[in-house]
Amino acid sequence: QVQLVESGGGLVQAGGSLRLSCAASGRTFSSSSMGWFRQAPGKEREFVATIGWSGGNTYYADSVKGRFTISRDNAKNTVYLQMNSLKPEDTAIYYCALDYRGRGGPSRWAYDYWGQGTQVTVSS
Repeated sequence: QVQLVESGGGLVQAGGSLRLSCAASGRTFSSSSMGWFRQAPGKEREFVATIGWSGGNTYYADSVKGRFTISRDNAKNTVYLQMNSLKPEDTAIYYCALDYRGRGGPSRWAYDYWGQGTQVTVSS
């Protein structure tokens, strides 16, 4: 069984930065693709970023490209999301997800395990 625990969310002013972390338990982390998704009130959960098992392949939603950076540390079983130049429209609950088959990508259905989420609120 895999458990994912997100941290690092909070309240920040527009233009500010936050760094989210997602710590994973279990032995599959280093061979798994990881993703970050977010869900704003009344909206569908949407893709934010994904990273391959080695950290070499990353892919971003157009809405965050150039502002957010996904990275991972396999020795710590942790994936990160550095968020810069935050906007009010980035306000959402952010979830990390694990795909043990290594497919990754923007589809939420490719991921097998999900964390409980961490709230990010950006004030204008």
